[in-house]
Amino acid sequence: MPGIREIANTYNSPNYVGELFSLTPTDTPFLSAIGGLSGGRRANAVVHTWTVYDLRAPDPNRQRLEGADAPPAETRIRGQERNVLEIHQESIGVTYTRQATQAMFAGTGAANPNAAAIGGTNAVANEMDWQTQQALVQIARDVEATFLVGKYQEPTDNSTVRKTRGILEATRTNVITNSTPTPLTEGMVIDLLQKVWENGGIQISETATLMCGAWQKRQLTTEFVTKKNYQEQTRNVGGVSVSTIETDFGRVNLMLNRYMPPDIVQVVSLDQCAPVLLEKPGQGFLFSEPLAKTGSTDRAQIYGEISLEYGPEIAHGKITGLTTGPTASGGGA
Repeated sequence: MPGIREIANTYNSPNYVGELFSLTPTDTPFLSAIGGLSGGRRANAVVHTWTVYDLRAPDPNRQRLEGADAPPAETRIRGQERNVLEIHQESIGVTYTRQATQAMFAGTGAANPNAAAIGGTNAVANEMDWQTQQALVQIARDVEATFLVGKYQEPTDNSTVRKTRGILEATRTNVITNSTPTPLTEGMVIDLLQKVWENGGIQISETATLMCGAWQKRQLTTEFVTKKNYQEQTRNVGGVSVSTIETDFGRVNLMLNRYMPPDIVQVVSLDQCAPVLLEKPGQGFLFSEPLAKTGSTDRAQIYGEISLEYGPEIAHGKITGLTTGPTASGGGA
């Protein structure tokens, strides 16, 4: 059922009797696990930065002589990561008549003429409130997608939109790239986890996560559960239920995400990630406000600016170029 892209009135937005079901998935697991639209950190500019630093390698021969002079000074330098906040803005509108006719129902469409008098109530009590809620859900889905696949864009003037960098583009160091489509294997996953672990990622087991789409999730289940006769377990991360697998680098979450590219598996240290929100004084982040009257219609806009903080990018990793279905030789789940 297509949605409307104009003011809701009694002709294009009829009421129906009975329980209301959504045709569209609304899950946003990555966004929800790192704080959602109401959590995260606050920004004070359209560009958000954070600082990273490292330590020298451990040295087993660092001992000093008794009474020796102080060694040469050695200081640590710091670096900076950055991301830009992007604007999400939607508007809704409902005519006065549409708001006043919540008890006026469309026909059932049944062949039985008596079905037109079927009893029941409208599941939507207030049309403006319901439309506002759906706009918020749609924004959350947009943010989920951009936090994954967003391509960084920081314009020099207001002729181009700002776009936040997603976790896939941010991940540059720990990458396994297949030049031709290759089935996912246990060894491939362990190699990536090792790269990430050696660079300081996935140190907290509760937030160490493998994120992927449907086909790669099936491959992970086959490699780490089915082939090992492992009893799959689950746990809750930031309100999101995820399954887990046992690896050489601890118990790792499997996060199924419908917005992940089908040929990629992403390792995410969720503890390093957070939404970054820019709040308008007096209204906060992602607020709704009435728009100017232009007739017998109530109109409102929903507005917010948000970005992704992903910490040090070496805390994450990805495998690219994977097959996205059964291979000709019969591989896959």
